[in-house]
Amino acid sequence: MPIALIILLFVLIAIALRKSINMIVPIGIIMFIGSMATLLFHQITPSRALTAIDPNVMFYLLGVFLICQAAETSGYLEQITDRLFIYSHTGKHALFIIVFVLGLSAALFMNDTVAIVGTPIILQLCKSHKKLIEPLLLALAFSVTIGSTMSPIGNPQNLLIAIKSNMASPFFTFIKTLAIPTIMNLIIVYFFIYVLYRNILNETIEKPIPIIISNDRNTTLVKLSLVSMLVLIAIKILTDFIQSSFHINFSYIALLSAVPILFSNQRWMLIKKLDWSILLFFASTFVLMQSVWDSGFFQRNIQYLNIPLTHLSVILVLSIILSQFISNVPLVALYLPLLIHHNLPESHLLALAVGSSIAGNLSILGAASNVIIVQNAEKHGNKGFSFFKFIKFGLLLTSMNAFIYACFI
Repeated sequence: MPIALIILLFVLIAIALRKSINMIVPIGIIMFIGSMATLLFHQITPSRALTAIDPNVMFYLLGVFLICQAAETSGYLEQITDRLFIYSHTGKHALFIIVFVLGLSAALFMNDTVAIVGTPIILQLCKSHKKLIEPLLLALAFSVTIGSTMSPIGNPQNLLIAIKSNMASPFFTFIKTLAIPTIMNLIIVYFFIYVLYRNILNETIEKPIPIIISNDRNTTLVKLSLVSMLVLIAIKILTDFIQSSFHINFSYIALLSAVPILFSNQRWMLIKKLDWSILLFFASTFVLMQSVWDSGFFQRNIQYLNIPLTHLSVILVLSIILSQFISNVPLVALYLPLLIHHNLPESHLLALAVGSSIAGNLSILGAASNVIIVQNAEKHGNKGFSFFKFIKFGLLLTSMNAFIYACFI
């Protein structure tokens, strides 16, 4: 077994057991130690490590984080929370909005974006109801994963499939096949969480009164950033739909949208307060996963298993499992050329998209959005949910998700 894979296994164990000690070690720090170990044991060269870090993902997260931090600091996030949950009088009502409003919005704004924005919104809502944090954060994690599945821009791996496979009309292809099973799976998430936490969710919510915004200029800049992001995403969807030669990169969308924030008189304070541990997690993950990939362990052993890799059901199941170890984007980068080479129908490409997406409901490390939610919750002094509890719930939920999607694909 290659050293890189052993390091990955130690990282997974450390993340799973990190809350068993008195001090909670951030996931980003654990992943950083793992990435440094791959360099120390010569599993990856420094230059290879640097090139493994995807600048598009890093700049995208940086831009979105900056907007969200400004919204939170200015008090505008509290105003959004108040409006979003204005008719929510119990936890059950809040659960409905999280699953169907935030979940479906992931199809347009990408699951990571909704995870970044949704976590502080939920924490704000639950200021007086700490018991609600766990079920609502679990609902957010599960629903943004499922909601992102039905769109080519719902998550990075779907975007990679849509671009590399040269789909004639990716939005139509994804939504036509995956919209109905996605709605069905969101309904399952709603009842799944409600059944598990019905006593807590039936309690009345005493919603916090939003603070009075004192700096209208900063709030205006936040609103301008949010409107800019909506417009740029709409332009991206339109250009992708008409198959225009003009394309806007997601990292450009986030960075351009964040430009107004840089005119704020609090810009340095906002930059200082950014959750840099999440960015560290992503950079470290790229390095660690690249070292595992370069070891060739998975590529070699899959060939000897004599599995029909191009069979639709195998694609679905294998992409769910392998995404837990080499992450979903590298998994798609590995699997997609094989499917394209065999000139398989779009249903097989959609199976790869679905499997690599709902892999996020199996474990915390199955999707970056899960890590964002956990880290963001811990940043605000909340435990979020544990690694093992997520797997216990996620195993059953992922099985149901996979079955429903398989019926439609």
